[in-house]
Amino acid sequence: MSIRTVHSVRSDVGLKRTHNEDRFLADPALGVYAVCDGMGGGNAGEVASTLAIETIRTRFRTIRQDDDRVSLVPDANLSPNTYRLAEAIRAANETIHEASWTNPAYAGMGTTIVAAGLSEGLLSIAHVGDSRLYLIRNGRIDALTADHSWVAEQVRRGLMTEDEAECSSKRNIVTRALGVGRVVDIDLGEIPVRHGDRFLLCSDGLTRGVRPPDILRTVEMASDMEDSTDRLLTMANAAGGDDNTTVLLLSLFDEVSSPFWRRLTQRWFPMAS
Repeated sequence: MSIRTVHSVRSDVGLKRTHNEDRFLADPALGVYAVCDGMGGGNAGEVASTLAIETIRTRFRTIRQDDDRVSLVPDANLSPNTYRLAEAIRAANETIHEASWTNPAYAGMGTTIVAAGLSEGLLSIAHVGDSRLYLIRNGRIDALTADHSWVAEQVRRGLMTEDEAECSSKRNIVTRALGVGRVVDIDLGEIPVRHGDRFLLCSDGLTRGVRPPDILRTVEMASDMEDSTDRLLTMANAAGGDDNTTVLLLSLFDEVSSPFWRRLTQRWFPMAS
C-alpha cells in the first residue's frame, strides 16, 4: 500500500503565557512530524525547542535510509527509519546540551519531544517528556506514548489517581527532556499504518484540560482537518489556557483510494502533500 498524507497544525500561546515556547515540524517530503515544548527561564525554552526542530530536520535529511549507519541497526526489533529518527533526536539533544553549557543565558534549558516518521507502511515513534501521540482509528482514540512526568509515574505505580494527577501542583514536572543531560533516553516504537488512520501529536497545553474522549468527539465532528485543529485549540483555551498549545493532526490514505481522497482534499485539505 502506497501511503499519502495530509496534515493540519496549529500553535497558540494560550491565555496565561507571554510567549510561545512550542515548536513543530511537519515535512511530508521527508515523512517526519514532531512537536516540541520548550522549558527554561527567559527565552531559553523557545531556543531549546527551536534547536531541536532545526537539528532533527537537518539530521533526518542527512541520514539516508541506505546509510551504513542506519543499515547497522543495533536493535533488530527496530526498522532503519526508526533508528534514523532516534539518531536525529540524539543529535538534537547534544546540540541543546552544548548550547546550555556554553551560554549562561541558556543554562538548564530543555524541551520535550514527540516525533513520528512515516516510511513503507510503518510509523516510527520517538518520545521524550510529556508531549503526546494519539492514534485515531475505527472510532477509537489510543495513546501511543506514556508521559515521562512525575505525576504519570505516580499513577502507573498506583500511588495517585488520574484525577489527582490532573490537580497536582507537581503536574509540570517532567522526568525526561532533551538537552538536560549529555545522553538522553528515548522511548521508541513502531506501528503498521492503515488507510484512514489519523495521528495527533500535541503538547501538554491540550491534554492538561481536554480529555481523550473529547478530543475524539471533536475530531470526528469537525468539518475538516483545519476545523479539527482550530477546535482543539479553542477547547484548550476554554479549559484555562494555562500553557502554550500545539496540535498537529496527520491523516493517512492509500493510493487505491486516491480519486476519492483527491476530491476530498481539494475540497477540505488544502495542505495535501
